[in-house]
Formats: sequence, C-alpha cells, structure tokens
Amino acid sequence: MAGELKPLSLKRVGDGLQVQWSDGATTVTPWRTLRKNCPCASCTEERAKPPDPFRVLTPQEAAAGPPQPVAMQPVGHYAYKITWNDGHDTGIYPVERLRQLGEETK
Repeated sequence: MAGELKPLSLKRVGDGLQVQWSDGATTVTPWRTLRKNCPCASCTEERAKPPDPFRVLTPQEAAAGPPQPVAMQPVGHYAYKITWNDGHDTGIYPVERLRQLGEETK
C-alpha cells in the first residue's frame, strides 16, 4: 500500500498543509511541524545535537517569523521540495513522510 499511496491534492489550510490521499484519508500537518522535521542532511544533523540554550537566531530567521512555505514543488512522483520563508530550501519530503507527519498530528 505504501508504494501506491499518492497525494490527490495538496493545499494550504490555515497554518498547515492539507493532503487528500489516494486511499481516501485527509491529513493536515502544521507548517511548524513540517519545518521542524525537515529531512535534509543539515537539519537532520542539527536535530541530533543536544539543544543549545544560548543559540541566537540569525537576522533572517528572526525576520521570517513563524514557518511558512513560499514554494512547494514536486520531485518526480515520490516527494515534494518546500522552500521556506527563512530561506531554507534543501529539504525533500518523501510522500510517505508527509503522510506519517500528517498522521502524527491528528
């Protein structure tokens, strides 16, 4: 089933991404959850480190405010690349991961 799972529609709903799936399910994932779970190498590495209580936001991060996508592009038939308002654009979210994050936020 996972290999056949496809998003039929994706749209912005409030502060999140709504996906209607080929199996009839609908999920809504907050933008903050998607940004926090970016699958790119640098974000994955950063999440593996202990939290830094003294980390200072860059001026770009501070100016961006809450996470919001500025673009979302399909990558083949298996993933989506999201460009964020903080300038980050290297995360490619596989369809299965989008579904998993949507299920976790129910």
